[in-house]
Amino acid sequence: MCSVNVPTTDIMSTMESQIENSDQEEELKGTKRKISLSNCGVCGSEEAKYRCPACLSHSCCLLCVKKHKEDSGCSGVRNKTAFVTLSHFDEMTLLSDYRLLEDTGRFADGATRDKLVRTPRSTLKSKRLAGSARKVNITLRFLPITFTKSRENSTVFFTKEKLFLWHLKLIFPQSSSEFSQRRVSDRQTLEQILTPYIHPTESDPVMRQKLKMYVHTPFDHVKVFMKAEGRKANSVRYHQLDIRKTLRDNLSYKTLIEYPVLHVVLRDHWKDYPPKGPAFSWT
Repeated sequence: MCSVNVPTTDIMSTMESQIENSDQEEELKGTKRKISLSNCGVCGSEEAKYRCPACLSHSCCLLCVKKHKEDSGCSGVRNKTAFVTLSHFDEMTLLSDYRLLEDTGRFADGATRDKLVRTPRSTLKSKRLAGSARKVNITLRFLPITFTKSRENSTVFFTKEKLFLWHLKLIFPQSSSEFSQRRVSDRQTLEQILTPYIHPTESDPVMRQKLKMYVHTPFDHVKVFMKAEGRKANSVRYHQLDIRKTLRDNLSYKTLIEYPVLHVVLRDHWKDYPPKGPAFSWT
């Protein structure tokens, strides 16, 4: 039987060399880590161990991380849509973008499966409101219950009196103000509705101060507009309402989403509200 003798000294020297190289690599990695993180950006005295995903600032402990968030208002959440130059675009950035697209697709798919998000309200109340509105030539549509406009809608209809009490939003663009009013009778004229807001003497003093541009303007120089629904975003048009007619008459043969939103506009800005229909010049 033959045996092969392997020099023990050669094996030992090879192993020692490998261990030494491994130690050098670990030491080099540690050096790189110290260089990249340096000192804590909060206390400045300790070696940094963490880097904020949002703003890339360095910190050494949980206490400093919390202090950094409190002082700077940083959320600590990485901005997944932040701009990355082509020179810094690497595999990690590509993976991050891919995961973002996956998350977006998953969210969109979930929304189509969730009945609360996908379909408008189908409660007895909304069906009755839509049916009652149809009888007075108003097309009333509803948003999914997840929308703020849907949740804040307080419109009711009294069958016996055949009366709508609308949730109403009034926008005064020239004063950068808007107000929501609950339970507004559809038998009131627009002039009656606007009186508490812009009448020179009968309006609420607080409103009068906020809307002084309107208060000092004659009613003849004020028009009320309502956006025409169902049009493309690049073709927005408005219905011009009659200030002396009732709310019901003004809403007749129009489409509403949840409730009426009225824009009260001064004369110099009428041209910014193009009417629905053929070309028209303001006089």
